[in-house]
Amino acid sequence: MTRPLKIDDLYRFEIPGDPALSPDGECVAYTLATQDAENDRVVRSVWEVRVGGGPARRLTHGPADTTPRWSPDGARLAFLREGQLHLLSVDGGEAVPLTKPARCPAGAGTPVWSPDGSRIAFSAPATRREDTAPVVIDALGWKADGAGLIGSVRTQLFVVEVESGEVRQLTHGDRHAGPPAWSPDGTQLAYPAQSGPDAAVLGTSAAHVVGVGEDAPEPRRIGPAEGLAGPVSWFPDGSALLVVGRTTFGVGHQELLRQPLDGSAPVSVSAALDRNVLPGGPGYPGALPQFHGDAIVFCARDRGATRLYRVDAAGISASPLPVGTGVSGCSVAPKAGRAAVVVADASSFAEIELLDLDAWTSGEAGRPSAGAQSVRLTDHMTGSLPEIALHPVTEREFTIADGTVVHGMITRAARTPAGGPLLVDVHGGPHNAWAPHSDPAHLYHQELASLGWTVLTLNVRASDGYGEAFYTAAVGAWGETDEQDVLEPVATLVAEGLVDPERIALTGYSYGGYLSCWLSARSDLFAAVVPGGILVDLRSMAGTSEEGHLIADFEIGDPERLSELSPISHADAVRAPTLILHGGADDTCPVGQAEQWFHALRTRDVPARLVVYPGSSHLFLLDGRPSHREDYSRRLIEWITTHTDR
Repeated sequence: MTRPLKIDDLYRFEIPGDPALSPDGECVAYTLATQDAENDRVVRSVWEVRVGGGPARRLTHGPADTTPRWSPDGARLAFLREGQLHLLSVDGGEAVPLTKPARCPAGAGTPVWSPDGSRIAFSAPATRREDTAPVVIDALGWKADGAGLIGSVRTQLFVVEVESGEVRQLTHGDRHAGPPAWSPDGTQLAYPAQSGPDAAVLGTSAAHVVGVGEDAPEPRRIGPAEGLAGPVSWFPDGSALLVVGRTTFGVGHQELLRQPLDGSAPVSVSAALDRNVLPGGPGYPGALPQFHGDAIVFCARDRGATRLYRVDAAGISASPLPVGTGVSGCSVAPKAGRAAVVVADASSFAEIELLDLDAWTSGEAGRPSAGAQSVRLTDHMTGSLPEIALHPVTEREFTIADGTVVHGMITRAARTPAGGPLLVDVHGGPHNAWAPHSDPAHLYHQELASLGWTVLTLNVRASDGYGEAFYTAAVGAWGETDEQDVLEPVATLVAEGLVDPERIALTGYSYGGYLSCWLSARSDLFAAVVPGGILVDLRSMAGTSEEGHLIADFEIGDPERLSELSPISHADAVRAPTLILHGGADDTCPVGQAEQWFHALRTRDVPARLVVYPGSSHLFLLDGRPSHREDYSRRLIEWITTHTDR
């Protein structure tokens, strides 16, 4: 007997991520996130699962063990424990610390083994700022969501000798150095770093290379100074770098760029796909591009879902690699011809599957052969929640009056009668997207469906996964360009008789919070509104958000339009009861934005309530305190059901 998912089931969630496939392709190490109700925290530990079969096995007990990485010989795992590097032998025994606070006062970063296994490179802050010390600010980039006030502290590159534990800093200066990648011969590291005269303002970046020898010359920039460089790796023959980024800085897709070491112009190897390359990050699932022979396996978003693709000299795979409906991690063992992939689908939030890459390459015309299927290795969803059945997600397309096609998803319990209430949920970004698979962050979708609601999620203009023209369609016209992408699909569902026009609620987080506030001032369609993590005053946000100047300069562009496109300028028109939910330590959309909106509504006698979650960053819905995530969903449901009750 199965039952629907409930909000308090989140305390039983076990969600795997960050897989690392052993060099021989026979074992997958990964991080498992579980929920500690007693201490109100997420616990992360390192697990492993054997390809040949058998249950997954816990290797460490947390509470903050992450990013396992195999040594080249497969004999040891390096991982982070409470921010410091540790080593664990596959033969058993306790983990041994490799770095310590005395040598790495701000902790270490994701470990990257040298080809010979003698050293580990990582990027990390060079110093640790004392919590009570004054913060001296001379440039932009002085705070970061989740880290808070960082002042002038910048991430730098370090190398630690595995046997001695000696740590050496390779880069210095006032610009961040990103995660490193070893050259095939082990003599150099490539990494992304801020570059160009306006790097502190714009965040422009480029690939760099630095030698690891004691007498190595200063780091040198490779490629254009004023583009955008994300993760960097090496082509197997050492002839060039593979960079996730853009040749120009601005709003648009990231590409896979082949960057010659002589600094000549990079060449895109993914442009033909017209999809955004996703290397992975909080809220933006994906994986680092990796080599399989001469081919590159990488992630890109298509119609909301992050999928695996393959590109080689013949071009890009005609269809995505056959794993799940959404990818949030991938590790390739080139010699074994396999990949371990974290996937989500209609019945599970995340599980690990094994993909035979050699079978994929045997297909014709870029399509997989019959044997190119994935095999599931873990079953955490069934193990932790065996009695749960998720409500189905049905995809829809809506044609807007100007001819634009908007892709949407409807979550609705089977046999729900027509004419019931509707919740419209707008995603953040604005360049994120809703995916057509299960989702552990928005539990209120499932519980509302159990209560007879229909939940509509829409990938409005600016969403990722529909080509670069769609991705950039709202630049300079937030709210104006995409408001009909919400209002017209709702009108369609009303006209079809699926929902009650008097019982429609609206919610959204981050950019979705912005658009929720905007729409509540532009339409009387919504009986209740719940914006979360909001931005309502683009002018003040430009100087207070960690991303404010980028939004003002590139997403909006025209300073004269900042006030015009700010919901706060239109607050007089709001009538709908509004519940505002916001993290108290949000540095992306500072809590002052929520305070402004609450003040604007209450002084105009609009029913409004502000709930602030102390200490919670912008991303707390993904990995914050379980009690905060539970409370968010419960308050949202209570508010919209109360104000749509008939």
